[in-house]
Amino acid sequence: MEKQPHSACDTCSHFNADGLKKLGVQIADFDFVVALAGNPNTGKSTVFNALTGLRQHTGNWPGKTVTRAEGAFEYDKQKYKLIDLPGTYSLLSTSEDEEVARNFILFGKPTVTVIVVDASRLERNLNLALQILEITDNAVLCLNLMDEANRNQIEIDTRALSRDLGIPVVATSARHKEGIPELIQTISELANNKIQCTPRKIKNIPQNISKAVQELSASIEKEYPEISNSRWIALRLLEGDTQIVEALKTGTFI
Repeated sequence: MEKQPHSACDTCSHFNADGLKKLGVQIADFDFVVALAGNPNTGKSTVFNALTGLRQHTGNWPGKTVTRAEGAFEYDKQKYKLIDLPGTYSLLSTSEDEEVARNFILFGKPTVTVIVVDASRLERNLNLALQILEITDNAVLCLNLMDEANRNQIEIDTRALSRDLGIPVVATSARHKEGIPELIQTISELANNKIQCTPRKIKNIPQNISKAVQELSASIEKEYPEISNSRWIALRLLEGDTQIVEALKTGTFI
């Protein structure tokens, strides 16, 4: 039986340090791709460094001036390529940063998406998290900066949050390396289909729009069988997202 979404901190009895190897920029061969997404100032880069060993390979996305960071780590004899996406508040593609982050999650098909949020400002961070969950099913919420939340006497029920979002939730304080072992384990379990996610989706859609989404989604799947997330693409097309239209016309999905 597959595991249900959970707070990994509740089920991880120990962490085998020998199972983790920080690979820095050694990313020629890998088994899985992990996307790291989140608002600015959530400690996303600190999480990236904790996983990869404080080494980054930076460059520009093709055709963009937006900087990307790549790294890798090995866990239980499997290699993970980690892509640190630009920090954004939304995926509605009103800026180049948002377009890059959105297109990678949508068309790059990362095996796992780690959504890094600021535990002390959770409500404002959940807007991006919910948008990401409209695109991908395989995600984990990294509830970072727990030290700040504790300092401000903010308590978060990670089990309830996991249940409401339909994905695992891992509490971390990346600057102190707290929760990182549990995060790595959860990434591994998601990548190997040991956790079944049922992420929260938009349900209250008017009947006429819902019908249009279904019809358009079916057409997208027929025309572009290699593309997943046809429902979300259909929603964006109905809203007149010109970047999505251009991507479908030219085939330049990344």
